[in-house]
Amino acid sequence: MPDPRPEALITLRLSGLVQGLEEGDSELIARAQKRLGIDESALRGARISRRSVDARKRPPKLPVQVDLVVPKRFGSKALSREERSGRVRPAPMPGSLTPAQPAGPVGRGHVVVVGSGPAGMFAALPLALGGASVTVLERGAVLEDRHRRLVPFHRGKALDPESNLLFGEGGAGTYSDGKLYTRVDDPLEVPILDELVACGAPDGIRFDARAHIGTDLLHAILPRLRQRLIDEGVNFAFDTRFEGLELEDGAPQRVTGARTSRGTLACDGLILATGHSARDTWKILAGQGVPFEAKAFQFGVRIEHPQELITEARYGTGAEVLGPASYSLTSRADGLTQAAHSFCMCPGGRVVASVNEPGTLCTNGMSNAAHSSPWANSGLVVTVTPDQFPGDESNPFRGVDFQRDQEQRAFHAGGGTYAAPAQRADDFLTGRMSTGDLKTSLVFGAEPARLDQMLPEFVTRALGLALERFERQIPGYSGAPGLLLGVESRSSGPIRIPRDRTTRLVQGFSNLQAVGEGAGWAGGIMSAAIDGAGAALALHAVGNS
Repeated sequence: MPDPRPEALITLRLSGLVQGLEEGDSELIARAQKRLGIDESALRGARISRRSVDARKRPPKLPVQVDLVVPKRFGSKALSREERSGRVRPAPMPGSLTPAQPAGPVGRGHVVVVGSGPAGMFAALPLALGGASVTVLERGAVLEDRHRRLVPFHRGKALDPESNLLFGEGGAGTYSDGKLYTRVDDPLEVPILDELVACGAPDGIRFDARAHIGTDLLHAILPRLRQRLIDEGVNFAFDTRFEGLELEDGAPQRVTGARTSRGTLACDGLILATGHSARDTWKILAGQGVPFEAKAFQFGVRIEHPQELITEARYGTGAEVLGPASYSLTSRADGLTQAAHSFCMCPGGRVVASVNEPGTLCTNGMSNAAHSSPWANSGLVVTVTPDQFPGDESNPFRGVDFQRDQEQRAFHAGGGTYAAPAQRADDFLTGRMSTGDLKTSLVFGAEPARLDQMLPEFVTRALGLALERFERQIPGYSGAPGLLLGVESRSSGPIRIPRDRTTRLVQGFSNLQAVGEGAGWAGGIMSAAIDGAGAALALHAVGNS
């Protein structure tokens, strides 16, 4: 009689494989099976779990990891050999966005989430799946209106401070390029990626070490993700600005409602997922007793090159199958000069003006899924630490003041039209004004400026050393084809809201959480989504005995 119990399975993760440029995925998986001695009768499933590009050799190689599902009792001489070598191990168990614990009082009540970026959206979903009533507040517009309201700005009209490249459905990442790679290894990464794939993202984001969706695809995915949340009972309030907390005195304090531009919403819990540019919101919260502390953040410039220069330097010829090349470069500190690194590199992309305050300029990069632009751009940044912020050390917002001052300088140096102050890389190194046509993908254009004098001296010194070093890795990087555009100031936030490590509850509050980049606890789309989801799962059970 057959055993009615389900078969016990294990997923084995094999590392150390290199995929050829012309080798198909099915061929690669067959090679992985053979390497572990797994025949077709024992294989229950297989997938690529990680793939990256190693451009150090010609032609470039593709290091990969493969996950193979087999019966738990499976064994072979080949498997034993690979286990001894350390190249195979059990794959980590994926997490779930559905709460496993019973709901506490907060999880059974009404939770307000402030912000519809990745932290906010993926905080709302687990709460709704766990039975909470959830309202997402977003000061900016729903995506379709957000896009329409950006058109006048890009045609030279006034900036909309409430709905722009930073505020609106999806947060600032909506107008970046949807990079999903992260340096964290968290069980919640798998279910979050599964949700995005179910909403139309390419299946390859599950394993691509440099996974990126593209701005154009994000605009198709976000409405589906919104509908997914609505189907689970989440309510959205767009064009609704958060204006403060309703509080019940006590120790710790308890939030009883959210004040908004459309009235007060009663709630049993509240999650702050404001994003890294909600400066006015931070000041309101600080005035109500929410603690803040200054933290380090990245600051520098955008650097733009012809994409052809980057691809030729990274891949050489004969690697067209890989598409436009990207890079990740680091210049280590040398004892006198700080470290610098590239950030948010956009192959086949364009530079954009990511601002929400009139009279300021911050550059960022974005690219569509096809990477079809002839330009490549990247942040080139230095970590600025609180001891380098000017002002009173007791002021937790002095990093914000530093950002705003540099952004105002950039705006005026560019002529006050959102054109970027710019300097060719070789001119930056030799200390001279650039002349001639400064070609850029930024729709507002570029104006010659002495960035080497405009930036803080320690930033100029670190960027100069980095440019000299990066030239050795990518010939032409620091020559005339490289154009520096000021300034890159919003790659991360300058504040942190202290919170409990496990519950994510803000210090001094019983039902208030702060998550994502705007709280200083994430640095990108995926890490923000993971932080929001993890906080929601913790909040779901708050109050359980």
